[in-house]
Amino acid sequence: MRFPRRSRRPRGPRPPRLLAAALLTPLLAGCFASSGGDGAAASGAEDGSRLRVALAFPPAENLSPYGADATILSRLGVTEGLTGLDANGAAVPALATSWRREDDRTWLFTLREAAFQDGTVVTPAAVAASLAHATEAEPAPAALSGVTLTAKAEGSTGVRVTTAAPDPVLPLRLSSPALAVLAPKAYGEKGAVDPVGTATGPFELTEVTGATAADLDRFDEYWGGRAQASGLQVRFIADGTARANALRTGQVDLAEAIPVAQAPTLDADTRRETATTRTTSLLLNAKSGVFRDPTMRAAARAAVDTSALAKGVYEGHADAGAGIYGPAVTWAEGKRVQPAGRVPAGRPGGASLTLATYDNRPELPETAQVLKQQLENAGFKVRLEVREYSRLESDALAGRFDAFVGARNSLLDTGDPVSLLAADFTCDGGYNLALLCDKGVDRAVAKAQTVADTDQRQDAVMAAEAAILGTDAVIPLVHQRVVTGVGAEVGGVLLDPYERTLVGTGTRR
Repeated sequence: MRFPRRSRRPRGPRPPRLLAAALLTPLLAGCFASSGGDGAAASGAEDGSRLRVALAFPPAENLSPYGADATILSRLGVTEGLTGLDANGAAVPALATSWRREDDRTWLFTLREAAFQDGTVVTPAAVAASLAHATEAEPAPAALSGVTLTAKAEGSTGVRVTTAAPDPVLPLRLSSPALAVLAPKAYGEKGAVDPVGTATGPFELTEVTGATAADLDRFDEYWGGRAQASGLQVRFIADGTARANALRTGQVDLAEAIPVAQAPTLDADTRRETATTRTTSLLLNAKSGVFRDPTMRAAARAAVDTSALAKGVYEGHADAGAGIYGPAVTWAEGKRVQPAGRVPAGRPGGASLTLATYDNRPELPETAQVLKQQLENAGFKVRLEVREYSRLESDALAGRFDAFVGARNSLLDTGDPVSLLAADFTCDGGYNLALLCDKGVDRAVAKAQTVADTDQRQDAVMAAEAAILGTDAVIPLVHQRVVTGVGAEVGGVLLDPYERTLVGTGTRR
């Protein structure tokens, strides 16, 4: 995919740019870029250098905001939604300055003065239309799994959002990168969405070169103030060793997801380790193949030694899997419920299976190799398949593998722990890699979705987690800490446990 680089066009009338609120750090920022040359350097000479960034995951869905690419767009400061998340997982203002709940199904959001990157104004009608497009997307964004909502303009600054059923965490849900607000011109025929020049973040996507590179310019009319970097040059480098080498040799200023094996090769002042809500799990295809039999799933669970993975593969940069939610979700451990209803382990008897994973996160192929040995020791015959993620996702969602090793941020989609369970483990879930469809699980998740009180909702979440773990369709392996490579002269990098941000208005070198 390649978007032609555009000259800077005349801007239409804009609302007055607002000063960034003192209590709100800009939530999104980022970069896509070709390797950059004299033109890029010249454009940054006036008011700061362009940042060079290495990302692990190239676009997998033509930069649609409704799937995995939504996080690329948010980390690179292209897109933002009505709300964001603070460090404690609470909803904070973004394009909406405030909100209030009018009744159990209706919320009113008040918009700030802001502009789209195409020069048009962010209006209630544009926001309502953007949310409507998200509800019509196929497959549905994970943040909307099990949720039906409508949005309507209310006056000159309001957007009224109504849900079919009570949704006590709607402000959290609307923080999802998949529910970013785009200008009307972003939406084409047959569900096509084009974020080029149509978002609201501090950086404007101008060019994407296939799966290798992209370029962003600073959006000078950003409501939160001008970014210190004049633009971003991004290379998509799936190989983790190559990302670390690019940072070490000064080819990039910022490199995400440094492999733990490469972390010692970086100077101590260029490594940033962040506890995240990301869990690496083994997902077993509960719909077809060998793991349709719950006794075989139980046998796989019994074969896995998670401590060997945390200490060996992750070299101490991870904790052994305790559940779907790990230590970074600080309330989870004290509320964890033991799984119930597990069946006895069967005898594999040489049953054959295909185990798949991706190499964008370098620890995953090694994890899969260790799991292969553990499963073979238990009596399975295992064929291992490793691909780049964008070449793997569709087959995984279609159930073409018996088992899948994946890393998932449990609070990425909405910040609400229930949303992950609905998206990943219910019959209608949009990212159900285990293809699990269990009535007991669906009931437990549905119950958790109705609870408004925070403490009681957490209790219901852990009860649902226990129901899911009881099926043995998911085996939590490790809870990750992510290592980011940051050049010695780079400041203002945005690192958070939800992995939604990377570059912000204050990121500079």
